[in-house]
Amino acid sequence: MEISGIAALGAGLVAIGAGLGLGKIGSSAMDAMARQPEAISKIQTAMIIIGALVEGVSLFAVVVCLLAI
Repeated sequence: MEISGIAALGAGLVAIGAGLGLGKIGSSAMDAMARQPEAISKIQTAMIIIGALVEGVSLFAVVVCLLAI
């Protein structure tokens, strides 16, 4: 397998991992909001911050993979 193929595989794995991670964050936040409706604003703020951090790391990883081509 060439370097470009490995880089594309890495970028794909990063995208899959980020999607799974964001799905887990959203699912857990919805469960927490259903259990404690009075804490919705705190949970939503934490969810948005964590989601942004996950997106930032995954974007950085995709860029690194694509620069390896």
